[in-house]
Amino acid sequence: MTGCCRYALRGVTVDALPPFEDRADFENTDKGFVGTAAQTKIKDAAGRVVWDLDAYDFLDAPCPGTANPSLWRQSQLAAKHGLYQVADGVYQVRGFDLSNISFIEGDRGVIVVDPLLSTECAAAALSLYREHRGDRPVSAVLYSHSHADHFGGVRGVVPDGADTPVIAPAGFLEHAVSENVYAGTAMNRRAIFMYGAELPRDATGQIGAGLGPTTSTGTISLIEPTLTVGETGQEEVIDGVRIVFQLTPGTEAPAEMNFHLPDRRVLCMAENATHNLHNVLTLRGALVRDPRVWARYLTEAIELFAADSDVLFASHHWPTWGTRELTTFLAQQRDLYAYLHDQTLRMLNQGHTGTEIAELMRLPPALERAWHTRGYYGSVSHNVKAIYQRYMGWFDGNPAHLWELPPEESARKHVEYMGGAQTVLPKARAAFEAGETRWAAQVLNYVVFADPDDTEARELLAQVYDTLGHGSENGTWRNFYLQGAAELRGDKPTNTLDTSSPDVAMALSVEQVFDSLAIRLNGPRAWDTRLTIDWNFTDLKEEVRLSLANGVLTQTRAHDGTPADLTLTLTKPQLLRVITAQTLDGVHADGDPRTFTTLIGLLDDVDRDFDIVTP
Repeated sequence: MTGCCRYALRGVTVDALPPFEDRADFENTDKGFVGTAAQTKIKDAAGRVVWDLDAYDFLDAPCPGTANPSLWRQSQLAAKHGLYQVADGVYQVRGFDLSNISFIEGDRGVIVVDPLLSTECAAAALSLYREHRGDRPVSAVLYSHSHADHFGGVRGVVPDGADTPVIAPAGFLEHAVSENVYAGTAMNRRAIFMYGAELPRDATGQIGAGLGPTTSTGTISLIEPTLTVGETGQEEVIDGVRIVFQLTPGTEAPAEMNFHLPDRRVLCMAENATHNLHNVLTLRGALVRDPRVWARYLTEAIELFAADSDVLFASHHWPTWGTRELTTFLAQQRDLYAYLHDQTLRMLNQGHTGTEIAELMRLPPALERAWHTRGYYGSVSHNVKAIYQRYMGWFDGNPAHLWELPPEESARKHVEYMGGAQTVLPKARAAFEAGETRWAAQVLNYVVFADPDDTEARELLAQVYDTLGHGSENGTWRNFYLQGAAELRGDKPTNTLDTSSPDVAMALSVEQVFDSLAIRLNGPRAWDTRLTIDWNFTDLKEEVRLSLANGVLTQTRAHDGTPADLTLTLTKPQLLRVITAQTLDGVHADGDPRTFTTLIGLLDDVDRDFDIVTP
C-alpha cells in the first residue's frame, strides 16, 4: 500500500522511500532564515497557552521506534519556526500555526497573506516580522482560500475599526462560513482526531500533521472581504504591488486562488501545491474535492506563471527556488492528482471497488521517489476511496452491502458468531502479536462495539492503535490512531475548537442562518406541527417566511399573502441574538409569540463530544 507505510509489530518497514541522504528540503527550509521569537509561549488574553514554539524540540533527534522515519523527517521540517525571506520584499513566518503567514512589502506598508487560524498566533507573527523589518502598517489582507487556518487570525493583524482592504476569491465568504456551520460540530469533533491537538507532543504521541505541526487553539475571527477576485488573469495593484490572480475553485478548497507577483518573479500556490500529497477528502470531513480539475489548474499555473517565476511559495511548508525546480515540482504535483484520478476511474470501470482500488494502487516510480508527493497529510489509500465516492457514492454495488446492520448491532452479531468475546480476544491478541494489526483492529472493534465496558478488549485495541499509529507515514492517520487509543483508555478531551466564532456567525447570510435551524430541526418530533413566521429585516429591506410542515423548515421570499402565525420585525444582528438567546426580547412581534417558542422547542441541541471509537 502506497501513501502510508506497511506495518510491522516490531519496528517499521518503509517501502519505496526517496533517499534520506537527500537534504535539499532541509536546505530550503533553512534558506532565508532571519530570526525567531524570543517568547516561545503564545497566550490568549486569559493567559492560556494557545501555541508553544518549543513543543516540538524533541524532534531534534534520531527517529525512534515509535515513529515512521519518513513522517519524522517531515515533522522535523514542518516544525522549524521563525521569519524567513522568500524573495526581495516577500517574507514568511512559519511554524507559528498549522499554516504559514506571508508578508509582501508595498510602497507604504505590508500586505498580509493568510493570517493563520488564531488571532494570537497571527499577532505574534506580525510582531516578529516588525521586529526585523520595521513597524510597517498592514496595507491589505489577502485570503488565498476559504479554510479557517487561512483567515481565522485576521483580527490579530488588523486593528479594530481599521479600513483595511481584504481580498479573497469569488465564493469565499459563502464557503468559509457554511463549512464551519452546517457540519461544523461533527467536523470539529473529528478534527481532534485528525490533528491530534489534544495528544502529548512527544515521540510516542503527536509529532505533526504532515501539512504542519498541528492547529493552534486560540481565537478564530473573520473580516469580510472588500475586494473579490472573480476571474483568472484579474490584475490588481495593492499598495504599489502588481498581483495577477488565478482562480482555482473546486481544488483544495471550493473557493481558492493562486497569485503571481510578476515584477518580483514570485508565485504563490495557496494550498494547491505543497510538500505532500494533499487530501481529496479530508478525514475530518468535507465535500469531496475534484482531482481532475485540481490537476488541470496546476497545468494552467505552469502555463501562466512558471517560466516567469524564480521562486514558488505556498500557505504551508517551505518555498521552492529556481524556475526549473519549481516547474518540475508543479508538474509532479499535477501528475500526482491526475494519476490517482485517472487510474481510480480505470479500475472502477473494471468493476473494482474503492477499497480494492486502494490496495491495488501504486504510484509511478518517479512520483514515489519524490519527497513532496508522499502521503503525509492525504494518503493514496483514502484519496482513492474519495475519488471512488465522488463518482460512485458510498455503495459498492454488492447487494450484501446495500442494507447492512448498523455498527453496534452488527458488532454484537459478529462477536456472537465468532464464539463470544472469550473466544475472540485470544485470537485477536495472537493476530496482533503476529503483526496482523489491520485485522486485529477490525476484530477488536467488533468486541468493543458489542460491549464497550469490556476493559480487556478496549486496552488491547488501544495497543493495536498505538502500533498502527507509530508505524504510519501519514500524520493524520497517526493522530487518528493515537487519539483513538487515548479515548479507549478513558482520556477523552472536551472539544475546545469552535470554528463558528462570533465573526463567522455574523458573516452568515440570513439564508444560511435559517439553514442552520433546519439542520437542527428534529424531524420526527415536528411531523405534526405546522407554523409560519414572517421575518421582516429593516436593515436588509427584505422579508423571509419560514414555514414548518412535514418535519421540514422551508424559507421563501414570496408567498400567497396568507397571514403568518407570527410576524417579527428586526435587524440581522437581532436575528443572531434571537436564535442564540432563544428569546424575542427587543424584537417587535405581531401574532402569537408561542409560535417562536414551539419552533425553538423542536430544535435539537448538538453534541460537540459525541463518541467515535465506542458506540
